[in-house]
Amino acid sequence: MPSLSINVCSKGSRNPLAHSIPTHTSLSPHSNTPQIIMPGIIAIVGRPNVGKSALFNRIAGRRIAIVHDQPGVTRDRVSAEVEWHGRPFTIIDTGGIGLLRGESSPDIISKAALEQVLLAIDTADAIIHVVDIQQGVVPLDREVSLRIRTSGKPVLLAANKADTYKAEVDQDDFSQLGHDQIYMVSAIHGHGIGDLVESALEFLPKPAALPPESTPDSQDSPTDTDAKADPSDTPTALKSNLLQDPLKLAIVGRPNVGKSSIINALTNSERVIVSPIPGTTRDSVDVPFEVDTEGVRQRFLLIDTAGMRKSRRVDDPVEFFSVKRAEDSILRSDVVVLVLDAEVGITEQDKKIADKIVEARKACVIVINKWDLVEEDVRLAREKEVERRNAKITHRDSRAKRLTTLSEFGDWVQRHLFFLSYAPVLFTSAKSGFHLDRLLESVRYVAAQLRQQVPTAILNRVLADAIEKRQPVSDAGHVLKFFYATQVSQAPPVFLLFVNRDEILSETYEKYLAGEMRTAFGYEGCPILIRAQPRPKTIESHRERQHKAAAARPHRTRVGGSAGRVKPKGSGRGAKTAPRKKGRP
Repeated sequence: MPSLSINVCSKGSRNPLAHSIPTHTSLSPHSNTPQIIMPGIIAIVGRPNVGKSALFNRIAGRRIAIVHDQPGVTRDRVSAEVEWHGRPFTIIDTGGIGLLRGESSPDIISKAALEQVLLAIDTADAIIHVVDIQQGVVPLDREVSLRIRTSGKPVLLAANKADTYKAEVDQDDFSQLGHDQIYMVSAIHGHGIGDLVESALEFLPKPAALPPESTPDSQDSPTDTDAKADPSDTPTALKSNLLQDPLKLAIVGRPNVGKSSIINALTNSERVIVSPIPGTTRDSVDVPFEVDTEGVRQRFLLIDTAGMRKSRRVDDPVEFFSVKRAEDSILRSDVVVLVLDAEVGITEQDKKIADKIVEARKACVIVINKWDLVEEDVRLAREKEVERRNAKITHRDSRAKRLTTLSEFGDWVQRHLFFLSYAPVLFTSAKSGFHLDRLLESVRYVAAQLRQQVPTAILNRVLADAIEKRQPVSDAGHVLKFFYATQVSQAPPVFLLFVNRDEILSETYEKYLAGEMRTAFGYEGCPILIRAQPRPKTIESHRERQHKAAAARPHRTRVGGSAGRVKPKGSGRGAKTAPRKKGRP
């Protein structure tokens, strides 16, 4: 098994967000090792319901965080990479600080949200303190200002909801918070956003440009270390690995199946809030991190999503938008990780979520989480099954008793999720870390299968043998003639087949062809799309067109050799003539 090295920071480190912030790469002029230059980080903090998420969406330029009048909607740290006039930086949205110093709350989610805010303040280069100018200064505003001031970070005070001129008159009330300048902004209408962001960028570290890949001196005099170095450690390879697009993984499933716990276990940090209360996660949180596998560095983007319940049970508008964000995360992901609960089993809602993955044509990996809760029962059942087989005792329900190994449970899952049978099944435990390394290996393998390009010659040979072995059923008795096939796109792989009649290819027969292609090319965990196109009819030759044109024209003949006269119709040799009248000749 290859060794894995995850580039994250521990909970007690100075920068626990280092694994979740996009990075830029530069090469040191004295070595071939790339230096990671963190872009500037701007954190938006404030008390609940002052418009932090609306300001975050306005700066990001798209709707990422959920905006609602209900206080406390945002819980996790929602980050986005933003570029402002060519200057990249990271903006972080946080939950509202609703507790005073020394005040305790029995709500574990509120406590966890406050910890997320404090982590965002500790990792930020600049902080935007958002207040509500229409409500004025309240005690929680003073509490937030005190917490920020103790951090020693540069702070900009943004008075939000300054939609009218009357609101701007009341800005003097906020001078008691100890800020020299107050930025009047309106997140809804976009007023004052440019001045606020330009002022915040002055406190961010200056980005460094990428130096040349190599110099002539370094090429002429290589050292022993460079001669033994791995080709993947060269500046070009490292830069390409670091600057390539990350692999997007959407973690989806029902509420309280352990999606956030898997992300925290993979990143080895408390990146997202985890609680036994269903519906803890609301926003879709992007968590970038990197993995080193035997010297090869690969970037991932984990997308934590809200749990999706049945549609008829969703009566809260916040939950409705959470589910909508989760569905959008499926569409923008490369590989979807469907998380199931090992203790509950496969439910009807699990099948509906799997159907959404199939409809989106996304690659998928099925994860059975919380295996530690049933591991002991499975071990005891395996021991009893071994004793039964040794004693050669048969039962009526012996078929169910054979489910004692992971492979047998995996086959059982694929039988129940038959429309997603091509997805690999893994059994993990976010609590104990069981098989989490295999999850990353499976994701990388599925991504490699998803992006492969099948040679046209081999593809045609496989499809020709499959069609010859089994013809599709036709009510009219037609026979399918296969002419040619080619792969037109990847991720998902789409194959175009030229046949004589496209209506013969039913959905069942397309599944048969997809199965034959999986046997030949793999594509484990990947959907295969087959499109049939009837071959156009044979084009008529020029001589055939001339014959048809001549036959369509009226027949014209000459009379008596005279060049200018045309024999009228009906005056031929066999034509009937009118009888002569009697009289003089």
